[in-house]
Amino acid sequence: MNSMTKAGHIYLIDDDESMRVSLSRMLRELGYLVEDYSSAATFLQKSIPIAPAVILLDMQMPDMTGLDLQEKLLSLGRKTPIVFVSGQSHPHQIVQGLKKGALDFLFKPFNLEELLKAVADAIAFDGCQLKRVSMDVETTREYESLTPREREVCIWLVKGLLNKDIAVKLGTTDATIKVHKARVMDKMHADSVQVLVKKFLESDLEHHPLSS
Repeated sequence: MNSMTKAGHIYLIDDDESMRVSLSRMLRELGYLVEDYSSAATFLQKSIPIAPAVILLDMQMPDMTGLDLQEKLLSLGRKTPIVFVSGQSHPHQIVQGLKKGALDFLFKPFNLEELLKAVADAIAFDGCQLKRVSMDVETTREYESLTPREREVCIWLVKGLLNKDIAVKLGTTDATIKVHKARVMDKMHADSVQVLVKKFLESDLEHHPLSS
């Protein structure tokens, strides 16, 4: 069982105290950092975003339902993955929760292996999200380091134009474009045009203010 767990952060939100206490204790024993909250409102007031993490969220709570909290977190831009836990949920709630990005849905009483797998998967997913954001920040920084002319060359390279075609577009020589291209590839840390295109598209640089 321990082999399935990886250290990570768990926000446990459940108004059932006995459930919260026993689950927290067990997850801590398995090496997770657990913060537990008796209500969605308390979680919103006191929690600090940490990643990678998962929110284990009870669906039915008196002050604010799990779906309400999910909605609120989306509006705040908090992307911590959610695993819903519930005793008596209706199918439409499950569908709604999953549509809005919840990763999993467990019914009480749930199987422990099932819970640990859902938690490990969600934390791994959040780790990938974090990595993706870091890469986007880095790629954007690289793009912003280009001169205006280098950015023009970069955009035409991404669109598939050859050096000679870019030279015609920009009214310069093939040799000049080669120099600009070499600088673009160096600054963007791309060892091929394919890598450049991939980075450009994945980080949505097409919609960067400097691309217009």
